[in-house]
Amino acid sequence: MTRWLPFEWIAALRFLAEGRLQTGFILGGVSIGVAVIVFMSAMLAGLQANFIRRVLTSQPHIQILPPDEVARPLRAGPGVVEAAIVQRPTQRVISIDQWQRIAAEISGRPDVNMVAPTATGSALAVRGSASRSINVTGMDPALYFQIVRMPDYIVAGEMRLGSDDVIVGTELAKELGASVGDKLNVASAAAEGRSLTITAIFDLGNKGVNGRNAYVALRTAQSLLNLIGGATTIDVTVKDIYAAETIAQDIAAVSPVEADSWIKTNAQFFTAVKAQQTSNTIIRLFVGLSVAFGIAAVLVVSVIQRSKDIGILRAMGARRAQVLRVFLIQGGVLGFAGSAFGSVLGAAALVVWHRYARQADGAELFPLILEPTLFVAAMALATITGVAAGTAPALRAAKLDPVEAIRG
Repeated sequence: MTRWLPFEWIAALRFLAEGRLQTGFILGGVSIGVAVIVFMSAMLAGLQANFIRRVLTSQPHIQILPPDEVARPLRAGPGVVEAAIVQRPTQRVISIDQWQRIAAEISGRPDVNMVAPTATGSALAVRGSASRSINVTGMDPALYFQIVRMPDYIVAGEMRLGSDDVIVGTELAKELGASVGDKLNVASAAAEGRSLTITAIFDLGNKGVNGRNAYVALRTAQSLLNLIGGATTIDVTVKDIYAAETIAQDIAAVSPVEADSWIKTNAQFFTAVKAQQTSNTIIRLFVGLSVAFGIAAVLVVSVIQRSKDIGILRAMGARRAQVLRVFLIQGGVLGFAGSAFGSVLGAAALVVWHRYARQADGAELFPLILEPTLFVAAMALATITGVAAGTAPALRAAKLDPVEAIRG
């Protein structure tokens, strides 16, 4: 097979084959390094995908809110202020002005997927002698459940929301001693209370949310909060989740509303993700450097050991450029072959880890994501690193004087 190869490839492969022990050690080192890179990169991608899935299935990408109420100084005339001290007023539960028009405009944007109006406010849930302060959210299930995947988090009951129904969290149900089918008296400061039936209990994986949130039909919330026909928020999902903050700023610039994206409200999450990415990049950098130095060390030893062979090749007519390419090819072959083995090793380790690493409830710790681009990038990076590591030994070999090399 080698007789059809160029001279440089024949010499490079023969040198590698003759130094089997050295070649085996460096292939093992490259394989382990690439396996670490593949394993960590794929696991980090899976963890990020899991975090994002959990965050975005329990909240909208963008939430439209009415602007804050502000107090203005009382003026007796031009330039005359009667009340010099202006305090921030208490923020009331108010509806977004002309929310139907704003929702229609947002829904017509090409970068928006779904729009759902909601009515949200504080209320008091009472059952017998037990009472708890809750946050009531009224919505249209047909729209809202396409934004917040509430059916995925139901642990008891059925997903039904009539005008006299309510869905509560596991902690709230526990604190009130209630279960599916029980009645709750829900009242707010703005309107009379209503008796609602618990049709389902959810678990969003957050104890505070499970003990505070309750979901009712949109008209029920409007009645409880005295917001007839109103909506306090408009929940939005977008096509590009990472463009949510830009879209939110654009909406706030053209409409008299405030717009908070999930990126803004989950700043700590992004800080953690960036820290993970930084640490992963640093680890990959040091692994890559160790691989490069390992390949360079082996090739330097090879040049020293094969000085006479190189001198004979030069005396037989081999050009400096050909000798240079011989050792560059060795570096590339070591990087490529090691990365191929390392990619398989890293993928196998990831599959085993995914199978046995579980959360407390038995669910998978992270989704298994094995993208072909990861393996292609790892192999390309290792091959380039191998060629770069072989540059210095190759230059040294090319500069050898054939007479001095043969004499030793």
